[in-house]
Parts: sequence; structure tokens; C-alpha cells
Amino acid sequence: MDDSPDRIGPDMGPKRSIRNNARGFFKAFTSKDGLIGNYDYAFLFKPNLPFMTKAKRAAPFFGLNDKMPVVLALLLGFQHALSMLAGVITPPIIIAGQGGANLGSDDAQYLVSTSLIVCGILSSVQITRFHIYKTPYYIGTGLISVVGTSFAIIPVATGAFAQMYETGFCPSAADGTKLPCPQGYGALIGTACCCALLEIGLSFTKPSMLRKIFPPLVTGPTVTLIGISLVESGFQDWAGGSGSCLARPASGPYSLCPMVGAPHALPWGSAEFIGLGFSVFVTVILAERFGSPIMKSCAVVLGLLVGCIIAGATGYFSASGIDAAPAVSFIWVKTFPLSVYGPIVLPLLAVYIVLMMEAIGDITATCDVSRLEVEGRLFDSRIQGGVLADGFNGLLAGLCTITPMSTFAQNNGVIALTRCANRKAGYAACFFLIIMGVFSKFAAALVAIPSPVLGGMTTFLFSAVAVSGIRIISTIPFTRRNRFILTAAMSLGFGATLVPTWFSYVFTYTGNNHAKQGFFNAITLVMETGFAVTAFLAIFLNLILAEEIEDEAALITANEADAPADAEEWSRIKHGKMGSDGNNVEMMGEKSEDGESPATKV
Repeated sequence: MDDSPDRIGPDMGPKRSIRNNARGFFKAFTSKDGLIGNYDYAFLFKPNLPFMTKAKRAAPFFGLNDKMPVVLALLLGFQHALSMLAGVITPPIIIAGQGGANLGSDDAQYLVSTSLIVCGILSSVQITRFHIYKTPYYIGTGLISVVGTSFAIIPVATGAFAQMYETGFCPSAADGTKLPCPQGYGALIGTACCCALLEIGLSFTKPSMLRKIFPPLVTGPTVTLIGISLVESGFQDWAGGSGSCLARPASGPYSLCPMVGAPHALPWGSAEFIGLGFSVFVTVILAERFGSPIMKSCAVVLGLLVGCIIAGATGYFSASGIDAAPAVSFIWVKTFPLSVYGPIVLPLLAVYIVLMMEAIGDITATCDVSRLEVEGRLFDSRIQGGVLADGFNGLLAGLCTITPMSTFAQNNGVIALTRCANRKAGYAACFFLIIMGVFSKFAAALVAIPSPVLGGMTTFLFSAVAVSGIRIISTIPFTRRNRFILTAAMSLGFGATLVPTWFSYVFTYTGNNHAKQGFFNAITLVMETGFAVTAFLAIFLNLILAEEIEDEAALITANEADAPADAEEWSRIKHGKMGSDGNNVEMMGEKSEDGESPATKV
């Protein structure tokens, strides 16, 4: 595939004039070939039903720099945007909710709108690929490498906010009810901005060195633990919510979920909530089995839509938030006081290490499905540009009031399914994400989605994160050393995930030294965040435990290793060995010529 516009050296070819560019733009919107082309659009919408015949020819493949009809680019870009939608809106909803900063609905709506806008803008940075003046470095991959709000921040954020409320950094009412904590959210994104400098600095390291320090042996279990820890919050929402109603108090405003007085409020774990979540989950499965290509790539969003329709028909929706939302929104309509919260520095550094290795894996997969090289100088340059853009996007996201970004992997499935790796589709996806975010009524409708519907969707998404980690682990050889590292790292990770308060009572300091208390809180937060302790321990063990010659490396048993010597020994026995008296001696098990088998026959 031709990668020439993204060559490492300077472009010595003739430049297109403004007139030529304008002529090509005009032709694309005024001619049939430029507008719709001859693409088989029915391919995208034809369902996979048992009685329907499947197409016998594959759709054409649109490479990175191929000419592409405008309508098709918009259609496939919209498909990319839909495939990203669920992943983009989930982190801000969870972090702004009762399990996070307890922000109001207007703040949550703003964060969802801004998340969509920022993802659209920063995805265009990855897709465009900017050259850093007078250096061999780039920002961006030049591929359809879209970015979205990272799931990896959720366990760190929920743990941090729990600690903030315990220590008084975030306010609570006299009865213990957690009050909104915008200063805590500002501390989260402010600290994330500082920690993003780690990934920016590592982007200038050779990819081979990064893969040596952070191999799949480190990233695989870390990503797996992230997914496993997130499934808990998804399941809690599925059963009614992850806030105060989770404990099923006998009285008070949270004796029902989401709270007393809300539309169709029920006790946590009610059958109605479980069924509502299953409507989403079953729809995702049916879309994967019987859906058309465009439905399969948007199966999660389709499940969310069906769940919302059922919830709306049965009275679970409240239109008050949608009615009160402004018509449009944009970045910095609301702001939060930025600060650095020391205890979350170490966990966030682990998050950015994970994001960096995820970016390397996702960019490699994008090159593969885009039919581009996955080795060599150009590929390494794409990795460098992608990691730098990933860290830079994390910094910009924090300044735009959003938590860190990560390179999304699900769009690789869209590329493979639609056979389109063209950047025009990527730019169209960015356009639709920005439009969705600007019109804040859309974000308000997403925030109003009942927790069981959201839980049915997020449980599936979070499980997909865990499965991605398992896939990474499957790429490493299961030698004794690797098994030992996985066992040691994941034992603490699983334990901290299942018993999150196991390290809460180790430090008993109660003095007035805030720096010392913050240091203890940081250690506690790392030890109680399953994926963080797994990541640090796996990195440490991978560096200090030397590679060994394993028995799995050479598929041979002890008996097979001794086979040549045994054959030689039995050969001597079979032909006889002369004794001290000159007679032949036959050993037990070898029959003599007369058929006897004595222990020794002289």
C-alpha cells in the first residue's frame, strides 16, 4: 500500500496548487463518481438472516490515500462515530455519578458533550500526522487511529474520590451523604495533565526499547485487571445503580434506586432492573448474529437504543434534565479548579504506561487491517507519532476538562468489516462526534439513560476490555518464568480487586504532616488498585528475572533426551558383553537361544 504522503524524509514531489485542490473539491461534490461512486451500499445494510443469500464478492478496499466517494466517506465515518459512542460517553457518566465526584446533572451533561467534542478534535490530530519542524519526529499516526475517553482512569478515579471523601478533601453532609466535589474532579484532571508528561517523554524512546521494558507480559495482565475491576461497577448499575441505594437502606432518600421520587424507582436488585439490563445485552447478541455489517459494528449502541426505547415506554425516563439542558455547548462552558492530588500520581503513571502500550498495540493492528507495513522505519515512525499524540492528547484533554484519552481498538474492527482504511472516513467520524457534542440536548438524553440500561451496555464493554487483556497474554510463551511473573503479579491484582480495603489499615499515622499523610495515601491507593499493583510488580519482576532455557522451548522430555545413550547401551547388551572368564554374559530380559530367560546364564 502506498504510504508516500507519510514518508519520513522531506517530500520532494511537486506541490498541488490551490486551484487544483479547489477543482478536485468541486468535482467531488458535483459529479456522480465523486459524490456516490459505484459502491455496493446494500452490502452495509444487508442483514445476516438464514434465508438470505450472502454476497459472493467482497466489497472494494479503500486504502489510506485512495479516492473515495463523499457519501460513502460520510456513511462510514458515521459508522465509526457510532462504534465509538458508547466508549466515549461511559467514563464521564461514571466519574460524574454517585460512585465518583457526585456532580450535578448539568455538570454531567457538560462533561459528556465536551468528551464528544474533545474526542473528535483530538482524533483528527492522530489521523492528520503533523511533522515536528527540523526533527525526525511526528505527532499522529496518519491512520484512522481514533481516540476516546479511557476506561483505565475509572478505577483510579473511583478509588481516589472514595479516599477524598474519607479524608475530607471532598465535602459530605452531616448524615454522611456525599456532596458534589468539583474541586476533586479538578484535582483528578490536573494531576492527569502532569502525569501525561511521562508518556510524552517515553514517545521519543525507540519502540523496541519500549517493548522490552513494557512487553505483553506486563500490559496483558494489567489490561485484564482493568476490565475485571470495571465489571463490578457495570453489574452494580445493571441491578439498579452504584450509588447509595446499593446498600438497600430501609429508609431515607436512597431506599429506592436511583432515589425516592425518581421515575419508576425500585429497590436495588429488583427483577425489573435485571430485565431492563438484559434487554440491552440480548440485543447486542442478536445484532452480532443476525445484523448487517453496519449493525454488527454498532451492536452496543443498538442495544443501548433498544434498552432506552423499553425504558421510555415503561416510565423510567425523566425529561426534566433534557428540557433544562441548553441547546448547544462547547469546551470551557464549565470549568473546574485544577490542582495536583499527590496520592493519585503513582496510579496515574501506571494508567499512562497502560495507555502507551495499548496505543502501540492498537496502531500495529490498525496498520495490519489497513494493509500497511508492520515493521521498518515508517512503521516505527507511526508508533512514535501515535504514542506522542496519545500523551499530548492526554495533556490537552485535561486542559479541556476531560480525563485522559486512549487510542480506541474497536475501530479496527470497523476497518476490517467495511474494508475502508481511508482517512476521509476518519475525518467524517471526527465531524459527527463534534456535532453530537455541540448539541447538548443529545448529551442530556445520554445522561438521562437509566442505570440498568447503562449497566447492561457497560458490562459488555468492560468485559471486552478484560478479553483484550487475555488476548495480549495469549501472545506470550507460557514458560516457567512467564507463568511465575503472571502468577505473582495477578495474585496481588486479583486480591486487591476482590478485597479493595485490604490495605486500608496498614498505616496508622494521624498527625498534622500533610505531606507524610499524602505519601501514605498514595501507597494505599496503589496497593488497593488492582491493575496498578499488577503493573508495577510485573515490570519489576520482568526486569530482575532473567530469561532461562525452558523445557517448553525445546519440546523434549527427559526420556527422549536420554534416548541416544539408552540405544547405545541396549545395543551393547543385545550383542553381549565379555565377562572376566571370556564367556558371554546375557542380562535379565534377553532370552537365550534355547528360549530361557535366566537372570544370568553362563
